Amino acid sequence: MFEQLYDSITKFDTVIIHRHASPDGDAIGSQTGLKYLIIDNFPEKKVFTVGDAAGRYSFIEGSGTDCVPDAVFDGALSVILDSAERGLVSDDRYLTAAYSVRVDHHIYCDTFTDSEIVDTSFESCAGMIAAFAMERGLVLSERSATALYTGMITDSGRFRYDSISPRTFELASFLMKAGINTEKLYRSLYCDTLENVKMRAFFAGKIRLFENSPVAYTYTTADELASTGRDAFSVSRGMVGIMSDIKGVDIWVNFTESEGRVLCELRSSQYNINPVAVKYGGGGHKKASGADVKNYDEAIMMLNDLKKLTEQGNE
Repeated sequence: MFEQLYDSITKFDTVIIHRHASPDGDAIGSQTGLKYLIIDNFPEKKVFTVGDAAGRYSFIEGSGTDCVPDAVFDGALSVILDSAERGLVSDDRYLTAAYSVRVDHHIYCDTFTDSEIVDTSFESCAGMIAAFAMERGLVLSERSATALYTGMITDSGRFRYDSISPRTFELASFLMKAGINTEKLYRSLYCDTLENVKMRAFFAGKIRLFENSPVAYTYTTADELASTGRDAFSVSRGMVGIMSDIKGVDIWVNFTESEGRVLCELRSSQYNINPVAVKYGGGGHKKASGADVKNYDEAIMMLNDLKKLTEQGNE
């Protein structure tokens, strides 16, 4: 499955690894894990990572990115990870690279690299990189395994989502054998400040049910966002999970106003909400997708579409 990725890495002396902007644990984990996988198995190669800051995932060893001059892309290989659409890629200079390969587990939207490895049966992109290492018999260091394991557990919801499979645990076992310190990892990943706990309580108080349906949502205005002192992405992506375990709620959406638009994070425990996200110009997975709408009225339109989805029973 990963022959093209392996052949491309062996062919080029310089490899530049990209992932999507506003990175989550899977984007950072897969990028960092692949970086060390190449360094550990091909020490003669120059390996760079590009993108914005790792944010809350900066505890992952090597998660910092490089300042790469434009000239470095000339004659280099660009590897794009965890990006369903070209507009999501963290650095569009991959277009100037000699060759590009994409590895992704999202629902296919578009072909935008020279070689595409897209498999939606994987719970995470990090899982795909772990499978690549296993398939090719590559040396796997603790630092690479820890990064990949972090990506797997964050994108699978600690192995709770229905995207997991027996292969997920086989790959997790493969990574664990490299000597991952899970106590240290989980402490870094899940410990939180009192301020953040209070912030979640604030957003939990904003949860509403949409017209007595199994659809829950929060809507944060630009003024409310400014009052929190948080950036739009951390609120949009970071607070959607507070609705995930409410009894009787099958779909939940976090709406956050930002720079003249409304960021939408859609989640479901039962229904395929991806077509609704696509309708509004977004995408992602069947039960975890994102999109943008223009304003509050359009957000209500999206909620109506999601309500209809539950009435039709389209799981």
